[in-house]
Amino acid sequence: MSNRDIIVIGGSAGSTAPLKQILAALPLDLPAAIFIVLHIPAQGIGILSTVAAAAGKLPVHQVTDGMTFQRGHVYLAAPDHHLLLSGNHIQLGRGPRENMVRPAIDALFRSAALHHGPRVIGVVLSGLLSDGAAGLHAIKRCGGMALVQDPTDAISPEMPQRALEATIADLCVPAAKLGDVLSELTQQAPGAALPVAPDIRLEVEIAAGERLGATSLARIADPAALTCPSCGGVLSAVKDGHPMRFRCQVGHAYTADALAKEQEGQVDEALRVALRIIEERAELVQRMAEDGRRSGRRAVAEMYEARAAEYRDYADMIRRVVLQSLDPALPRQET
Repeated sequence: MSNRDIIVIGGSAGSTAPLKQILAALPLDLPAAIFIVLHIPAQGIGILSTVAAAAGKLPVHQVTDGMTFQRGHVYLAAPDHHLLLSGNHIQLGRGPRENMVRPAIDALFRSAALHHGPRVIGVVLSGLLSDGAAGLHAIKRCGGMALVQDPTDAISPEMPQRALEATIADLCVPAAKLGDVLSELTQQAPGAALPVAPDIRLEVEIAAGERLGATSLARIADPAALTCPSCGGVLSAVKDGHPMRFRCQVGHAYTADALAKEQEGQVDEALRVALRIIEERAELVQRMAEDGRRSGRRAVAEMYEARAAEYRDYADMIRRVVLQSLDPALPRQET
């Protein structure tokens, strides 16, 4: 192709408003196709109609498997399917979730980089954690362009900030300017095609639903002493981890911050279970102490009362930890 004609956009929390600004600024004769993944429940908020209204006269489609795409059209990811590009058509992937979501921004970005290389312009908008950062890095590795919404302009600046840390962005601008910038960039000729790294191809195949397995995973990642929150399998650290990322043999993928967030929830749940068990233990032992006193076994009663007091101290300690996890601003108490 004679110009950059593939635009891929990813966003999460706070991305609807900037997306509207971008689409509203694009011309009707835009010489590029636009593909969008938003980490928002599509059925719950009518995102298709929202995007269609913002796109003005640009036709908006929710993608279907095998759909052929064309310039001047906007394509929105379908719920619970990865949006993947393959040649001049769209593929819906049912591969494992990435950062606990499907569709995943990174999956779209990698597939665009794999098949269209320097013709691709990737855009990361407002959102939480680091979704899109690894995919934007893949676009750059394949010769494409990387655009990032200015973090100071984003409602949730984490995604833009992590993208800037993961790769060298070509432009970092406020959302109000992104539409005009994209219009100009699509008029330019793409750069030279670069060789596609095997890890990018493999991760696109994973998103499509291909079996991964230990042998294939070992080519792109090294085992780590970490457990996959989704399936309980062993996680491996991806060798070209920009940002730091992990995958299991099933294919579930996590950036380090998403994994930490998921572990935080599991730790909180484990603490609550432990608190319930210890409080029940204290109640049982206290009842055993009372029964001992009624039956005249004073030594036994005193032993059980001491144990009940010990269990209550343990429960109080765990309760303070749970409260601290809910509100880190609370002052820490000595235990």
